[in-house]
Amino acid sequence: MNRKTLMLTLLIAVAPGMAMSASVYKWTDDNGVTHYGDRQPVGASSETVNVRSGTSSGSDSSRTSPQQRLNELQEQQQKKAERENETAVEAARRKQREANCETARANLEIIESNARIRIEENGEQRYLAPEEIAEQKMKFEEVVAENCGPEPQK
Repeated sequence: MNRKTLMLTLLIAVAPGMAMSASVYKWTDDNGVTHYGDRQPVGASSETVNVRSGTSSGSDSSRTSPQQRLNELQEQQQKKAERENETAVEAARRKQREANCETARANLEIIESNARIRIEENGEQRYLAPEEIAEQKMKFEEVVAENCGPEPQK
């Protein structure tokens, strides 16, 4: 009885290793088609192929629970959504910069054409003095410098 138990234990220990060490053969037929099989072909030369299992020994996925993997997947999806949202915010910021640039350039053209500029204050209209025009020109030049050049890096 003891000998049977020993043989059974040995067989159970060796069986997985034997299953994993099954040979795979590769050969090419007369038509040039490559074949793979677990039996060596008759009448054709073949070579043994080294087959690797689908799992690696250092894989963390075998140690993580499905809930942990689900949490990781949700975190990845959340980060992706945040990146897309940032992209939308950046696009809106870029459009706003373009609009600011266009408006400031149009205002500068008007100021540089030496036109008289009329404004309304407290319900009354008046013309800007040359000093006020120079001040407005400086403001618009600053806006152009901020918004018409390359976008500042963060």
